[in-house]
Amino acid sequence: MKSSSNMIRVFISSTFTDMSSERKALLEKAYPEVLAFCRSLGLLFEVVDLRWGIRSIWSGDHEACEIFLQEIRSCQRISAGPAFIALLGNRYGHRALPRLIPEKQFEAILSKLSKNPQGIKQLNEWFLKDNNAVPPTYVLQPITAHFPHYSDLRPESGPQHDNDVLSWRFTETQLLQLLRSAATDGEAAGDITAEQKQHFFMSVTEREFKQGLWKDDCEPSALLFIREIPRQRVRDGPKRLAKYMDLTADGLLDAEAQGLLTDLKSRLYATLQKILNLHCVELSKGSIEPKRKEHAQYLDAVCEQFVSQMKARIGAVVDSSVEGRWRKTWGSVEEDKEEFSDWVVQEVERHAAMSAELCKGLYGREGLLGKLCCAMWESTNVHHSPLLVHGAAGMGKTALLCRLAQEMRSVLEAGAVVVIRLLSADHPQRPDIDHVLRSVCLQICLACGLAPPSPLTANSHPELLRFFRNVLTEVSQQGNTLLIILDALDQVSDQHCAHKLHWLPTNVPPNVHLVVSMDTNSEVFANLRLKLETLGNVFEVERLSRDEGKQIMESYLRASQRTLTPEQSGAVLQSFELTGCPLHLRLILSAARRWTSFTPLTGIRLGANTQAMMSQLLLTLEEKHGKGLVGGALGYITLAREGLLEAELRDVMSLDDDVISEVYRYSLPPTPSLIRLPPLLWARLRRDLEDQLEERWTDGVAAIAFNNRRLSEAVSARYLTSERRGRSLRILAEYFRGQWAGKLKPVALPGLSLLLSDRKAPPQPLWFAPGLANVRKLQELPYHLLHAGLWDELRQEVIGSAEWLYCKSRVCGVSRVIQDLDQASQYMDCTETRLIRDTLVLMKPTLDFLDGNVDMSLFYTELLARLCSLATPFPSVIGRLCSQCEEWLLTCPEPILVPKCSFLQQPGGALQHTLTGLQGGVLCVDVGVEAELLVAGSDDGVVAVWSLADQQLRHSLLGHTGAVLCVRVINSSAHCLSLAADGSLRRWSLKNGQQLLCVQEAVPVDSAPASAHLHLSEQSQLLFVYTSTQVKVWKLDGAELVLLSGSSDEGCVVLGVLEESVVSLSDSGLVRMSHPVHGTQTVEAQLENSRRRLTLVNWVTLPKHGKVLMVSKEGFLHQVSRTGRRTAAEFPLLPSLLSVTEDEKILIAASDRTLSLFNIDGDSVDGFLDLQHDDSVLSACVSSDCRLLASGAADQLIRIWSVTTGALLDTLCGSDAAITAVVLFNGFVVSASTGAACVRLWSLKYDARHKPAAHIPAGCAHVAVTKDADRVFFIRQQSQTEVISWNNLTGSLSERLAVSAEVCCLELAQHKRLLLCGLTTGTVLIYPLALPQETLCIPPPESLSRVLGLAVSPQEKLLAVAYEDSVCLFEITTRDRFPTVEGPLVGFLLSLLHAPLSSMALLSDRRLLYGTSCGEVKLHDFSSGSSSGLEPHRSRVTCVTASNWGTHALVGSEDAVQRLWALTPLVLDHTMEYKGFFFEGVLSAAFSDSDQFVFTGSQDRTVKVWDVSTGNLLYVQYVYSPVIRMVTFRNGFVALCQQGAVIREVFRCPDHISPDYNPLRNVKAQYRVTSREKSRDSRQSAASDLQDFNPAQFNLSLMNMLRAKPSSTCLIL
Repeated sequence: MKSSSNMIRVFISSTFTDMSSERKALLEKAYPEVLAFCRSLGLLFEVVDLRWGIRSIWSGDHEACEIFLQEIRSCQRISAGPAFIALLGNRYGHRALPRLIPEKQFEAILSKLSKNPQGIKQLNEWFLKDNNAVPPTYVLQPITAHFPHYSDLRPESGPQHDNDVLSWRFTETQLLQLLRSAATDGEAAGDITAEQKQHFFMSVTEREFKQGLWKDDCEPSALLFIREIPRQRVRDGPKRLAKYMDLTADGLLDAEAQGLLTDLKSRLYATLQKILNLHCVELSKGSIEPKRKEHAQYLDAVCEQFVSQMKARIGAVVDSSVEGRWRKTWGSVEEDKEEFSDWVVQEVERHAAMSAELCKGLYGREGLLGKLCCAMWESTNVHHSPLLVHGAAGMGKTALLCRLAQEMRSVLEAGAVVVIRLLSADHPQRPDIDHVLRSVCLQICLACGLAPPSPLTANSHPELLRFFRNVLTEVSQQGNTLLIILDALDQVSDQHCAHKLHWLPTNVPPNVHLVVSMDTNSEVFANLRLKLETLGNVFEVERLSRDEGKQIMESYLRASQRTLTPEQSGAVLQSFELTGCPLHLRLILSAARRWTSFTPLTGIRLGANTQAMMSQLLLTLEEKHGKGLVGGALGYITLAREGLLEAELRDVMSLDDDVISEVYRYSLPPTPSLIRLPPLLWARLRRDLEDQLEERWTDGVAAIAFNNRRLSEAVSARYLTSERRGRSLRILAEYFRGQWAGKLKPVALPGLSLLLSDRKAPPQPLWFAPGLANVRKLQELPYHLLHAGLWDELRQEVIGSAEWLYCKSRVCGVSRVIQDLDQASQYMDCTETRLIRDTLVLMKPTLDFLDGNVDMSLFYTELLARLCSLATPFPSVIGRLCSQCEEWLLTCPEPILVPKCSFLQQPGGALQHTLTGLQGGVLCVDVGVEAELLVAGSDDGVVAVWSLADQQLRHSLLGHTGAVLCVRVINSSAHCLSLAADGSLRRWSLKNGQQLLCVQEAVPVDSAPASAHLHLSEQSQLLFVYTSTQVKVWKLDGAELVLLSGSSDEGCVVLGVLEESVVSLSDSGLVRMSHPVHGTQTVEAQLENSRRRLTLVNWVTLPKHGKVLMVSKEGFLHQVSRTGRRTAAEFPLLPSLLSVTEDEKILIAASDRTLSLFNIDGDSVDGFLDLQHDDSVLSACVSSDCRLLASGAADQLIRIWSVTTGALLDTLCGSDAAITAVVLFNGFVVSASTGAACVRLWSLKYDARHKPAAHIPAGCAHVAVTKDADRVFFIRQQSQTEVISWNNLTGSLSERLAVSAEVCCLELAQHKRLLLCGLTTGTVLIYPLALPQETLCIPPPESLSRVLGLAVSPQEKLLAVAYEDSVCLFEITTRDRFPTVEGPLVGFLLSLLHAPLSSMALLSDRRLLYGTSCGEVKLHDFSSGSSSGLEPHRSRVTCVTASNWGTHALVGSEDAVQRLWALTPLVLDHTMEYKGFFFEGVLSAAFSDSDQFVFTGSQDRTVKVWDVSTGNLLYVQYVYSPVIRMVTFRNGFVALCQQGAVIREVFRCPDHISPDYNPLRNVKAQYRVTSREKSRDSRQSAASDLQDFNPAQFNLSLMNMLRAKPSSTCLIL
């Protein structure tokens, strides 16, 4: 792991008491400093000091030495840098009895004691032969086997305990003497080696040194500290030096141990000079006194050396490269994201490694494997359904699929691709389906040489689903074999309703095989059974036989170098046979591996099933380690969201007073002021859990978690009661908050007078260093705060923290933040949380496009621009969030635009969901009420099906090649019909998305949307397709065309179908109702008042009432029933929209802006409501209970009316196109538009506090805005003959200003408050805003040329009017306080041979700067009558803007070139070129108040800020819509975007900008500025300065892709 590890894990080796002062000093001073240093480099620092917190080992199981050596190996394996720290003083250390002695070695020793039968007897009492070991081994018995009170620390057992301790010390000495003497004799006789003999003499400390310093060249990863005592005073006898010297059992100096220590030090001095730190210290009263100056200096020196040398070693690791690549820094927001190929390779390798490991223990299942392989072989060349493998939990489904993958790799051809994902690998975390599909798609693309999904596609659920299906099709067409195995589908999170399996293809193409597995009892299995048409591909994993279990047992034991006695084997197989469950067997074998051959059957406890075996495992652990410790440790591992690092687990258990109370129940901590869990206790428990725990590596950091989710469930059920769970979650939350870092925590231990103690919990800042985030805090804290019920802290520190939201979005991805907020919303009834969550959803496309590399300024700006208007109604969280954003932006050390209003789409309001999945405008919609399905047809030929219950895209029905004209849900929402302009009629299954029927030439090709209709006769199951000229009838199965009927009369029009009767109307007013299928009698009726030729305006059929209503141009409503009865009545409207309610009692008619309702329950037609709109009514729908009416209009608003009172109940804004379809359904409104590729779902029950303010419609032909943004004036369509005044403060229409002709342009004189309108007739109308009833008029010129443009001078004294053939100058004056216009004062002619004027600006000195549609730029002086040409542009000039003080002017064009001209004298200062992906061109501009900066709005949907003096680009802001109008306001601007929103921002620019600042860091574009050299003459210089500010490199393939397929989301970024 070293090559990719981001962990520094060091083992501290020393004796128990000798170096305690040094270890304590390191803990207090050195470790925190190294921890901070590591964190600043993105590394995790962990110290393993197993001797800390205990005075000696009291467990009595003789496993300590093995645990120590195991931990050293673990540190060496995991640590990227130093792994071993040796501290050696004047104590050699405890020389323990070996726990295991090989059979041959032990028998050789016994042979040397033949003359000492008592010694042999004693050894045979303590060492028993274990024949279950391979080869057999003698095992030292636990101390408690002979001295039962040795580990009993209860006060009442004190005397027995003390006696047993003394007895053991004496016995241990005797046993060691026997072994050492025999080993010495054995070495002399050649029966054992010197190394084997040394094993009985060597201390535990030397063994650690051997492993950590000398084995496998460990020197580079180790540090060595040696302390020498220069002289020993006479009075410092052995007892005084007991802590620092080795003593014998009778209290005398151990000369043998001292000799071994001297030998050890000699070897250390000789071989490890490079890492040696030698200190000479004289003891004071036989000890180290930290309060003594010389001792304090010594301890400081040790700490300083430790810190400096650790930093040097760690720094060297960071600076060095591994395998030619730099180590990925953990938590860095500044490093580029790793290539997708690297991420995929890591993912593939991880699952492949797990798969290979799981294959090892699989025996049997050959029959099931054969069936699976056979099913795949049979379906290779045809479309087929996925293979479904199911079984009870623990039955070995995962291992089976891993073996299937292994087998298929060996038999498939070389080019075949096998993809396997074990979806339960990260339990308890459930992977979301987008992550799974993204990973699978990327692996397939990498293996098959296909283009990977773009960031936008990969992060959009509907787009990703489409890409996944397309990839499968593409691979199939290539002829490559692809096998995808998805194990444990039931473990996927239910995000995007993944458990309903809408994402899973049920029709897999040839050459592609999809195998999935799941629990039989899961919801997912039930859902998939419903989706599959046949059960032929469903396979059950059944229980294993006894023989298969025996094979597994033998293999497992062989790999462990163990065996069992026949009796033990029989007990194992007998217990396993009850369930036949592999997991049950694995748990049994985990326990059996530890059985010795002398373990009696009475001591074996086997559970009858998996759950009982897990309970038995936990009980065994409790008996050995204590219930409090076991429950605490396992409970925290279970509760952790993404596993726990071992250092975190030790820290958290140190904060848990229940755990600490159990640990120190019978003894006080060594240092009461510093209380922590002794690390050895966890190490012992960890050793016993090695079969149940696994390391999970993420970004070079290893967390521990259970390797089986069933064990997590067992732990949760056993230990995590409601109270205990809450307390543990609170401790985890406190830990990741850093609540106890550097603070004393209350403690309550018996016999301890101290009430507070330091637990040494590390600080938990959000940022470890600039640009380095605390990843673990980001991962864990929200989860624990939520589930611990600390909701106020959650709102304050997470949801309401702008820094947190940015940090986690940047490091973990915005999807993870959205998941956090989704979880919070499920538990907390908090409107603000939902609004912030929706805000991030709106921001997600931009962040995804930037692939997460988003700048803090961009993030804060977007937050503020979306939430600003919600700060007042929601002050506690959103208000504080906005304040944080604004405060940061106002103190930002770089140029920044600070939003002062919400101008980006804000969250909340009635709009609940925007359903995407189409590429073209929506022409038709229908709702399947029974299944709650919404079907929509688009003009690109796609039929989309969504579930209204979960708002997920169910199907994209592909097949039509022309616009879909009509859709109809039938058969209780099981099927739908679609009719398209390609002439085809198709029937689809809404269950699986399969096409069931296709009828070509059902209607004429290229039929218009309103001209083709569908009708289904429920009784006869006949399907009628009709246009105005023909009717075709099929049986519903489509097998037979029953009738093709054309109109017999040339002037006859088909009106519709009533049941099976076709209704038609002739020119003469004769209505025919014929039954063409059965040829029954035709009903004819002559309309009244129809002697002349009848012209129908609109008509509607009433199937339930059996009649048809027709409105004629003559102003009559005709009714004709199926019986031939007819009536006629005058009708007040010529409706463009005519429909009836579901019960056919109310007629809905719309004409222009009026929507009228008529009661038609009978023969009379009685109007009872006239509802006035601000624009043309395009759609309407009445609710099923006839209480509400929803209407959609061309002004992009949906209005909700009361049918009973006619009151306007609500206005829903947020659409960006005219509303051409509305449907009311279960308290929701479904809306669609032919101009938008989405369907919107609106709730009629929402919190009005977060209703977004309405704005003017999108795409207005002409707009103008006042500089304080209170009024907006617009012309929605070029053909309209009225100017609408919009009150932006109230979000409502203020007044309509009638004009006499079409408006060509709008302009505002801001200070004089005059609105100027140029008309096509050449007239200019002027409206004084203070006197709305008055109107001034400038009459047209003699030529009656249309007005091309208007320009007001900076002081608003002059007005220039550009006509097609001339430009005239007028004076704006005042008479009797009333504005007047005098003139024309002067003018000049425009050549009709040249391109027309396109934009102009009037300067204060009577000069006019203008540009033309072909790029010419000219300056005309009205005073002298002279004109001069300026440097032309290559395309249409779109923007000419003069500065406020008349010093500069900006000219911009469609080719994205803009030139900044100095006006006095006239010279070109700067040429600014900006190249993005597309949509180039400047649309609007405004100078700042001081003329220091110029703001530009461009076609690329950005606002840019340029420095006037240098021409440098200072800032780029993406605003999602082209800015079409800008006005200077204070130190910023007010602008209008094409979507209709008003933008108000201020600009902040520091006096000094860092030379490293790059304004393009948040956009994918480049720019160049060419400036004249100011030191020369004023004339323009050809040799211009070239300034390139780190232009972003183009990704040409991505550019071409985006150009080919525009997206509704962020495009330029």
